[in-house]
Amino acid sequence: QAHVAESGGGLVEPGGSLRLSCTASGNILSIYNMGWYRQAPGKQRELVARFIRGGITNYANSVKGRFTISRDNAKNTVYLQMNSLKPEDTAVYYCNADIRTSDRVTTINYWGQGTQVIVSS
Repeated sequence: QAHVAESGGGLVEPGGSLRLSCTASGNILSIYNMGWYRQAPGKQRELVARFIRGGITNYANSVKGRFTISRDNAKNTVYLQMNSLKPEDTAVYYCNADIRTSDRVTTINYWGQGTQVIVSS
């Protein structure tokens, strides 16, 4: 069994910055495809940024050049540095990871509870 938890959301003015963190915990053997999604009111959940196998990063076009995903493998943690925030970045941000634990032979997809980001003056 594993668990992922986000932190770092909040209220920020347009043009400001926030840093989100997501940590996976549990009986973890391996973590794959860990990253961030977001869901704005009335919209579908969408990819923001993620690491996939081989350390490759994927970014949504809308955040390229403004957001940076990074990770600390020793801490099972990924970060999302969000700069030059815009009102349209307002959403609940979710961490997602494919994790293999010691009690299973297959990889399971986990979602965090989400953290709210509000960009408003």
